[in-house]
Amino acid sequence: MSQLRRTMLYVPGNNPGMLRDAYIYGADSLMFDLEDSIALNEKSTARFLVFNAIKDIDYGNKEIVVRINSLESGIGEEDIYAVVAAGVDVIRLPKTETAQDVLDVEAIIEKAEIKYNKVVGSTRMMAAMESPLGVMNAYSIATSTKRLLGIAIGAEDFVTNMYTSRSADGSELMVARSQILMAARAAKVYAIDTVYSDVDNEAGFRKEVALIKQLGFDGKSIINPRQVNIVHEIYTPSKKEVDKATRVIEASHEAEKKGLGVISLDGKMIDKPIVDRAERVVTLAKAAEEQ
Repeated sequence: MSQLRRTMLYVPGNNPGMLRDAYIYGADSLMFDLEDSIALNEKSTARFLVFNAIKDIDYGNKEIVVRINSLESGIGEEDIYAVVAAGVDVIRLPKTETAQDVLDVEAIIEKAEIKYNKVVGSTRMMAAMESPLGVMNAYSIATSTKRLLGIAIGAEDFVTNMYTSRSADGSELMVARSQILMAARAAKVYAIDTVYSDVDNEAGFRKEVALIKQLGFDGKSIINPRQVNIVHEIYTPSKKEVDKATRVIEASHEAEKKGLGVISLDGKMIDKPIVDRAERVVTLAKAAEEQ
């Protein structure tokens, strides 16, 4: 998991200006939205705009994700064919509740890849869980297909289904976040947190990003370009953390060369989990430098 997905910036599919300029904000992934942010009478227009944006605009090394409408909506299949034809990197499923939801979409993606002469399997997938059933099925969803590179939580629908609302401390999401995160780690896929909609509350946003980083999420879906740098700042290891991690790795290599079964640094014993964490810190720091 060396590729960074710290930020996944929502871009409304019906906004030509934002589609054109989205790459300038520095998000790791750009997510063009055809679902909730688009009114029903603008769905076709948004699909057309997203198709042409993916096909014609050079986004450099940015990962392009499209959140499609569900198959149950009656227009999800049209979304799939359009974005596969355009050459999208990742299709994100909304409101995923079962592994079969993923497999149904995958079957259509494969047909579209064949139709448009794309390499079968080249279009990756993500799945967002937005209901209690989806959260309960997180592991089976996460392991449903090799195309699936990550799972995410969508909080607004989830808390509504739980007969509650979002709070400042996010206590109502803790179980769902933990379930999705554990499923992602067990399946060895990415875990992406939900959006923070109060874009003017920077202090609250920083607190939530710090929380989900501490929990172990790989990144966060965001809805405003101003949130990008804040997430990256919090997720990028500090020089002190990198220096310490580098020393741990060097001590590990030195012990291995000497055939020692015990690793020691500054008078303290170092075990494998500590070495693994140190390697992740260095990997994240190097990846951040390359962005």
